[in-house]
Amino acid sequence: MTKASGPEPAHLFSPLKLRDVNLRNRIVVSPMCQYSSRDGRASDWHLVHLGSRAVGGAAAVLTEASAVLPEGRISPDDLGIWSDAHVEMLARIFRFVAAHGAEPGMQLAHAGRKASTSAPWKGGRPVGEDGGGWQPIYAPSPLPFAEGYQTPEALDEEGIVRLKDAFAAAAGRVLKAGGRIVEIHAAHGYLLDEFLSPLSNRREDGYGGSFANRTRLLREVVEAVRGVWPERLPLFVRISATDWVEGGWTVEDSVELARQLAPLGVDLVDCSSGGLLPGVAVPAGAGYQVPFAERVRREAGMPTGAVGMITQPEQADQIIRTGQADIVLLARQFLRDPYWPLHAAQRLGEPPPVPPQYMRGF
Repeated sequence: MTKASGPEPAHLFSPLKLRDVNLRNRIVVSPMCQYSSRDGRASDWHLVHLGSRAVGGAAAVLTEASAVLPEGRISPDDLGIWSDAHVEMLARIFRFVAAHGAEPGMQLAHAGRKASTSAPWKGGRPVGEDGGGWQPIYAPSPLPFAEGYQTPEALDEEGIVRLKDAFAAAAGRVLKAGGRIVEIHAAHGYLLDEFLSPLSNRREDGYGGSFANRTRLLREVVEAVRGVWPERLPLFVRISATDWVEGGWTVEDSVELARQLAPLGVDLVDCSSGGLLPGVAVPAGAGYQVPFAERVRREAGMPTGAVGMITQPEQADQIIRTGQADIVLLARQFLRDPYWPLHAAQRLGEPPPVPPQYMRGF
């Protein structure tokens, strides 16, 4: 008697449907700061940087962390989405990305107490108004990120309302530009992550203290974004699954947060880690953050994205085949090789998603 065959297990080049968005494979371009904007505007650099990864076969291409308010930029050179003036060039970029088979998306962000610094090749240190920076910067509590950084002002109730409105308005602009995925940045020690961790959030009001209070702002931001982001389109949230510091945010917290986000309309949790405090020893290595994605996926029942030193096709394929995550998000590997998905498909014996202009090379 022949055993009935079930559906084939997912692999790196399996399609994935998230609401009405169909990803052609499981490879996503992770947000990568380019520090190449003026007044938050996208430029030809972003067109080529993002567009080449779509040509290279990625399933979705996310912009770098894009500030929902001007004071929410990491640096004066960051991409922004706080103004309608930002939409036109983004729309051109998103059209190109979509025309080449990838889903365009944007990561919405506010840098919190890590704002107003220079680009890495300009020193990567805090800058004042004379260097293009700004004051004040904002955080849950008046605790600077590190020595030499500005002491932030604690967000008051009016500031919190303004922040939520800014995230919602930004999502509306992404939609107007033709974006198909929005990711809320709540990781790496930026503002929403600062509210989550007890190491940076010392508030005594309804946004501090208990787990429910510390996660409240992120939940309210998700609700604000979902209020304008269509039901037909997916919403991601990036988190730091652990602070890597005793007494900080934990993987257990991340699992519980994912359980809370699912009914609010979040479709996938992008599991990174760290960034809250300087000088933390992180046991980095190949795939070192993948277990976070696996645990959140297994225990919270939430689709997840895996990140962190994923470089080899076989490695990425194994992550998907073994159910550790639903997608892989690559950053540095895409800097080294914009056509990584095409090469990965060849290595794994899959038809590479090659544009006709490049067929003779493959």
